[in-house]
Amino acid sequence: MSVMSTMYTGISGMLTSSTGMSVVSNNLANTSTVGYKGSKITFEDTFYQAINSAQGVSQVGTGVTVSAIYGDFSQGAYESTTSATDLAINGNGYFELINPVNGSVYYTRAGDFTFDSNGYLVDAHGYNVQGWVVDDDGNPVGATTNIQIDSSQSPPSATTSVSMLFNLDSTAEDCCVDDTNPFFAMFSAWDGTEDTPLGDALYSYQNSITVYDENGASHVLTIYFDKVGDDTYTDGTSGNTVWEYVVTCDPSEDGRTIDGTALATTSAAGLLMTGTMTFSSSGEMKGMTAYTLSSGATGNMSNLANWTPAEFSDDGFPVFTANFTGAENASATQEAEAQSIELNLGMGTSNITGTGWSATMAANAAAIGTSFTNIGNYLEPDLQTSSTTSYDSSTTTRTQAQDGYTSGYLLEISVDTNGVITGTYSNGQIEDLWVVALCSFANEDGLQRQGGNLFSQTRDSGEAVTGTPGTSSLGTINSNTLEQSNVDMATQMVQMITLQRVYDGSSKIISTANEMLQTVIGLKR
Repeated sequence: MSVMSTMYTGISGMLTSSTGMSVVSNNLANTSTVGYKGSKITFEDTFYQAINSAQGVSQVGTGVTVSAIYGDFSQGAYESTTSATDLAINGNGYFELINPVNGSVYYTRAGDFTFDSNGYLVDAHGYNVQGWVVDDDGNPVGATTNIQIDSSQSPPSATTSVSMLFNLDSTAEDCCVDDTNPFFAMFSAWDGTEDTPLGDALYSYQNSITVYDENGASHVLTIYFDKVGDDTYTDGTSGNTVWEYVVTCDPSEDGRTIDGTALATTSAAGLLMTGTMTFSSSGEMKGMTAYTLSSGATGNMSNLANWTPAEFSDDGFPVFTANFTGAENASATQEAEAQSIELNLGMGTSNITGTGWSATMAANAAAIGTSFTNIGNYLEPDLQTSSTTSYDSSTTTRTQAQDGYTSGYLLEISVDTNGVITGTYSNGQIEDLWVVALCSFANEDGLQRQGGNLFSQTRDSGEAVTGTPGTSSLGTINSNTLEQSNVDMATQMVQMITLQRVYDGSSKIISTANEMLQTVIGLKR
């Protein structure tokens, strides 16, 4: 082996250490790059030459070369941010991005995303983040696609359930008296054609709640209560007492039409339900009746004979119908454009077989007359954990709720650990909109770096396996967080010093070999 070979050995050392310095310098330059994954270089000796020695054939190396440059895919540190669309992956996985111009697919750990002017969730290059639309149960649907919040509004939802719980003072007076129909005195006194359909002196208590129609418009429902206080109309043996109630709306907003008659023009305008509540001597509810206007009603709509036992919801509560948008309805039936609303006063039925009412339930409200024994009940009364009571204390509304809402505009976006993007709207609704997709690879080292914090798959990396965060081997998502570079500056500085010494040492090999050659050349002098 010649002195010239020694020089080339030194050159190989300088070249490889220079390459190593490039890797280290790139790592150091990206110490603050979001989602950056560092690189590490390894070296190997090159082929060996055989030479003769006293021991026989021996080998002498010819230098060093780069063995491989591997990626360091360890988790980087987290940095908290103020943007909900800054996403960090806790564990395995990559975000999937698509270039909207040419359809190229990329993968990244850098989750510094924003929504563009068209509502697409994009990275800094404008590449679309991939995910799934979710159904009403929050489950991903179909194939992955560009995540886009394309609607800033939450549609309205019509009220389908009203819940009110009261305490009705057991010592209250009977304010509205009707000797013919004592259990429907307030009903009989109601006149929807008057400015004040029911006078203030004709009920013991009233409570209102705002409900919504299918167009998101608000309406006020009012329920009136009055005790049927005369012993003539109570069960003197058991001490049971009865309260009557009516559920009403603004008569001018009653759009029902029955038998060709617009209810808004009649005295029954605004009457939606009427009935009774029976309480034991201890103040607990024992029974309830509910009557609504029959769809086959004829003649005087205020005639109690036209009011028949209400139907039940699937939850076992009586249902009344309202028609707040009836001005657009040309049909002659109540059901058209009707809005079914269940009324929960704390008691329902656990059995809606047949009509759901007991055999003693009167066929219509008029059939009850003046007899307490004619008051029916649920087929199987189901008293809720919380219910309306009649204790010897002031009448009050304990709780009330309804499930409708108007339209709303988007206030904010949030992302949970499972990658579900949720919108919060001004109408109080919280809706799951999208699920962010994550991808994993059999061999991360096989990914090709594309710059811009992007990777692309290769034959060596294997095909991307797509799934939702937190499933299989995929990590979870941290919102308002960015994953920082995983480069350790101290380690890189030590490697840089080492490579510098290797470079210096290799240069000394060359200078020493040069001096040896000078000596050989000087022999002829």
